[in-house]
Amino acid sequence: MSGESMIPKSGNRFSDRIMIKQELDRQRIDKWLWHARVVRTRSAAAALVNAGHVRINGARIDASSRPVRNGDVVTIALDRNVRVLKVTGYAERRGSAELARVLFEDLTPVAAPAAELSAGQRVPGAGRPTKRQRREIDWLRSRD
Repeated sequence: MSGESMIPKSGNRFSDRIMIKQELDRQRIDKWLWHARVVRTRSAAAALVNAGHVRINGARIDASSRPVRNGDVVTIALDRNVRVLKVTGYAERRGSAELARVLFEDLTPVAAPAAELSAGQRVPGAGRPTKRQRREIDWLRSRD
């Protein structure tokens, strides 16, 4: 196996290992996103790329067949956040999350702390407001 290295996850079984390809110089972006465990399925990776939510080195791509190379910076717009990943390797097949972290370096900036909310405002998705919060909301709306 010239140009390949085996990185064991645990144990000695072949199914517990993943092949990190050293000889490859590029890999399809949808396949790389799936191997790096950014998305759950390869078809979801292709849909993300085709929708225009993925950029390579700042350029928006719309084809899931676009190759990604070592050192490329991949920007992915997910549901409520943006991830910035630098490609550091490729995998022959999908492995564990621990081994997927070898494939990229996370460059995502740390999110700034949320600003204080004024009375009557709530964090989205925080659940149903309490009776006190509903009264504050009603009082604020009736002032207008």
